[in-house]
Amino acid sequence: MTIMTAAGAGGRARLVPNLTTAGPFLALFILVCLGYLMNHDFLAMSNVLNVVTRSAFTAIIAVGATFVISTGGLDLSVGSMAAFVTGIMILFMNMIAGDIGLWAIPAGMAVVVVAGSLCGLLNGAIVTLGRIEPFIVTLGTMGIFRALITYMANGGTIPIDASLREAYRPIYFGAIAGIPVPIVVSAAVAILASFVLYKTKFGRRCSAVGANEDVARYSGISVPAIRTAAFAIQGLCVGIAAICYVPRLGAATPTTGSLWELQVITAVVIGGTPLRGGTGRIWGTIAGAIILEVIGNLMVLSDFVSEYLVAAVQGVIIIIAMLVQRLSK
Repeated sequence: MTIMTAAGAGGRARLVPNLTTAGPFLALFILVCLGYLMNHDFLAMSNVLNVVTRSAFTAIIAVGATFVISTGGLDLSVGSMAAFVTGIMILFMNMIAGDIGLWAIPAGMAVVVVAGSLCGLLNGAIVTLGRIEPFIVTLGTMGIFRALITYMANGGTIPIDASLREAYRPIYFGAIAGIPVPIVVSAAVAILASFVLYKTKFGRRCSAVGANEDVARYSGISVPAIRTAAFAIQGLCVGIAAICYVPRLGAATPTTGSLWELQVITAVVIGGTPLRGGTGRIWGTIAGAIILEVIGNLMVLSDFVSEYLVAAVQGVIIIIAMLVQRLSK
């Protein structure tokens, strides 16, 4: 009897991680079925591609957040950071467009990736060197980045130069083999991030730091270096997302990226990555980002809940996801 119980307990121990991993994809499948029942146009190819494309920005940034959260950190500044680096990118491209023409676009892409990485590096350095809680640090930089983009735009907008607008449009509105470019980019980011997190020493160290910082330190892992690198990856992902986002509106504004931090954290949490750290699930994060966009799309297609309550629904989702994680623990 004892052996059976132990075996049963072992069976459950093996089953729970599988259910945890599959949970986001099961939830996505249920939502898709529900969407089809509510409105048959939901599964139209145009709508499906639109939903996944719109989720790409959240997904890319959330991949970076998965690294930060797996180390036990948290970044609340990603939305403001996205607005800030987008403004830097557009101002830089506009400044050099008259001299080098369309070459300003790849130059601007390089600048925004570097700017995003440096912003993430700044967050990580303050957290580790200052020994301040990530929540406090990124709450402060969230206000700083938002104030800087407001100052840069003089309270208005920073539009992309007219000579670059049409040439840049394919980065969002174009497609590769019929697949929208933002989806291709987000998939590439997820594949690379999965390799880094699951197959490299750095990825294993991220999880080790998040699981138990003291044990990781005694094992010879440089906890400050790992956490700082995770924040830099977060900034890099923000820069990549900004590249894809610019053609959508063609400008940066003080409201760009508003509430993205809520969407990103929600995507990571419902994707199965615990906020306490110790593990990260890249593909669960991608599913979580799509789930959020599917819910928003269903609210638009149906009349059950006002589309103006999307943020409220996302807030409810993250609370429920945290309760589920707590009960599972």
